[in-house]
Order: sequence, then C-alpha cells, then structure tokens
Amino acid sequence: MAGALEDRIEWVISWTIGPIMLLLVAMLFPVVFSTLPLITSLYFLDVLSVKSLVMTLGNFYRGLWYFCVSHGRYEDCPVLKSKEELPARVHLASLALALTLWDKPHYRHSKLQDDLKLNLRNVAIPGTGIPLSVFTNCWVASLIFILICYPIVSLIAAINTAKSHKMLAKSFREHLLYPRDWFSLWRLNCALAALHFFKTRDSGYKFEDKWEFLKEAERKKIPVTPWLDMRSLVVKHRNEEGGLGFHRFENVLAGGNWIIQEALENRGSIKELLPKDAPLSTFRVLTASTMSLGDAASKADSKSDIKTLTVVWRAGRSGAATDHKSILFDVNSKTGRIRRGATNQHWYKLGPGAILTANWTQSIKYAEHPDTGNQVEGKSIKEIKEIIRLAEHAHKSLVPGVPLVGWDVAITDKGLLLLEGNFSCNFFMGSVEYDWYYDFCDDYFRFLWLKAAPSEIKKG
Repeated sequence: MAGALEDRIEWVISWTIGPIMLLLVAMLFPVVFSTLPLITSLYFLDVLSVKSLVMTLGNFYRGLWYFCVSHGRYEDCPVLKSKEELPARVHLASLALALTLWDKPHYRHSKLQDDLKLNLRNVAIPGTGIPLSVFTNCWVASLIFILICYPIVSLIAAINTAKSHKMLAKSFREHLLYPRDWFSLWRLNCALAALHFFKTRDSGYKFEDKWEFLKEAERKKIPVTPWLDMRSLVVKHRNEEGGLGFHRFENVLAGGNWIIQEALENRGSIKELLPKDAPLSTFRVLTASTMSLGDAASKADSKSDIKTLTVVWRAGRSGAATDHKSILFDVNSKTGRIRRGATNQHWYKLGPGAILTANWTQSIKYAEHPDTGNQVEGKSIKEIKEIIRLAEHAHKSLVPGVPLVGWDVAITDKGLLLLEGNFSCNFFMGSVEYDWYYDFCDDYFRFLWLKAAPSEIKKG
C-alpha cells in the first residue's frame, strides 16, 4: 500500500508541476519585459559581465533551437563551431536529444520517456529533494525544465562557486555549456546510447538483459558470476509464522525472473581496505569502442578499437547491501595506484528534508575509508592489468558495436569476475581524458546524425 501511495503522489506531482511551471513563467513575463531596458543598457555598457552572461544564454538557446526546431545537421550547427567549443556543442546536442528522442524506441523500454522516468526517480538536484523523474511524465515539463530550470540552476551554482563577481560570467558559462559533474556526463552517455540504438538497432543492446549477458559471456568463456542450477529458492525467517517471512524466487532457468546466485566475497588487494561487513565492492571500468563508426573511423584514437577511459573502485560502506552506497576512489588505469575518493550521495537525497540537509556540492575528498580509517589513497591495485584486459576483451567480444560500456568487475573469492555491463553508464567521478572523450562523442554524433533510423528506411 505504501508503495502504491508513493507512486500516486509522484503521479500527481508529475502532472501538476508542468502547469505550475507554466503559470510561474507567465507571472515572470512582466518582470522580464520590465527589466529589458536595464538589461540592454548593462549589456552595451558591459557592466558586471552582463554581456558575457547574455551571450552564453544566447548560444544556449540558439543551439537548442537549431537542434530541436530547425532539425539541422549536427556538423552544421551555427553556434559553438570552434575546436575549443566542441564540448559545449556536444553537450547541447545531447540535451536536445532528450526532447527529440522522447517518444522514440529505447533499448530498455518502448520509448525514451519511460527510461527517463524509471532511472531518474531516485536522483534529485542537490538541495531540492525533488526527484528528476517528476519532469518526465510530461514533455512540456521536460521542455520547461531544460529551457528555464536548467539555466537558473546553473546560475545558482555559478553564484555559489564563483570567487568574485568578475568570475560569475565564466562560472555560469562553465555550468551551463561545459558541465563536468558526474550527472551531466552520465546524461551525455545515456543520450549517446539512446541515439545509437535508435539509429542502428545494434544487437549488442540485448545484453542489457542480465541473463542474456551471463549466458553469452559463459559461451565465450568470459569469467562471470556463476548462477545456481535450481528451479526455485525459498527463504524463510527463523521466527515468523503463518506464512509471514516466507519468500519464494523462481529461477530464470525455470522461466522466472530471478537470477539466483551465491553471494560472493571480496578478496585480493582490496579486502584489507574494507570494513568486514562491506558489500562486494566492484571496479567500474568504462570502455569506449570506435568499431561502430566503420568508414567514419574516429580521429580520437587510431591505435585501438577499444579504449579504457576510466577506472573507479567503489569501496562499499559498512552494512550496505550493495556498493551503490560507497566511496568512489579514482584509480590510475596504468599503474593501479588509488587516488583520493569522493561521493555523489548528495544527488540521492529525496524529500522535503533534503532542502535543509543535503549539500549542494561535494567538496570532501577521502584519503581513508571513513568506516575503518584504513588508508586507501596511495595503495595499489595489483590486479589492474587483468581488470582492464577483462573489460576490454568483453567489450570487443560481446558488444563491439556499442559505443560506451561501464563494466562492473570484482576481485572475489572465486577469482576475477565480470558482473555485468551497463550501456547507459557514468564515470562515477573518475578521471577522464576529456579531449579524447569529446572527440569521441563528436565523431559519433556526426556519424549518427546523418544515418537514417531503420523505421525511416522502411517508410522510404
């Protein structure tokens, strides 16, 4: 009942927030128009960098208009054309995709909207407590969020981070057009995956189904987490009666929806760094493939078809069920040396209480595991070469045509194992070779923008 009530409340909020926002916009119009003369004067006088702020907003709206309304080719975008502005062009194109692919097929759901609604229900802009999924039940609400809320949030973030009023315009430009927070990069990767699937229908996306992934990986002799060969599993509480505390899980082997597996334990060089009751703590290895580009071979890297972009160790917290609650330690992919850690948990604070308790930013860097005091920074992962080799081999063998995959690799009591691959993946605040990464996204957008989707080919 509680779950149904929560769903109903979210539905009501989702369908009322659009009209409320439209009302607020209508109320703001008189204020905006009354201040236009002042803004215009400040623009031409270049007072307090207003000119730079206006130019940033102008590029933002012109770019979105071009991609969403004019439906122009990606490579012909009239704004942000220089090499230095490439990250901003990529960012604006990916924002536009959230609107233009809204009702188009997605590899996990019937349309992109459904995927956004499901995967944003536990994420909120820090300090608001409002799940971003409330903006996904209505296309108009999503449009208003991108056109109005996002610039406002960027301005607030700029005010919060700018060291002086002279730096405000630069900070606003970075937040609006050149964001590098983990959520913005995750959203960009999701947009690329959604566009790539819509335009190519690559068969590799079927391995989003964890059971299909495990079967194919085992067939290709890639070490993955083993599953139990039984029809079903019964779990009972030791002290409850009358059918209470009874749970039955039908195995996927028998047509059910559950993959029944033995719980694995941490081993190797990481075990001593974790609390005794920490969950299985995996390495997120994000790999990129240029194999889908074909003749449009990427200028980003001509030496290898598969490249590792990021390695992050998710050091699980004490008592946590999974390593989704963890400290994210960046790992040098060449040496295995662990750098300082961080956390993105302030993005998962929901409800009214988050307005007063959630941090806007996460400035704390962890040299030690907070639950044990064990020094983590400076330690080395001895198995780093094997971890990267496994992830890159899996990408090339299982899903060579998928642009980006976030692999979860674990050092367990049963050896080095691959848990799963995530196609809408994020960097988990790890180090990124940004020049390469944005060149890579740029290549794919140029290639995919010109490509007709299968449905469009059939109509033709």
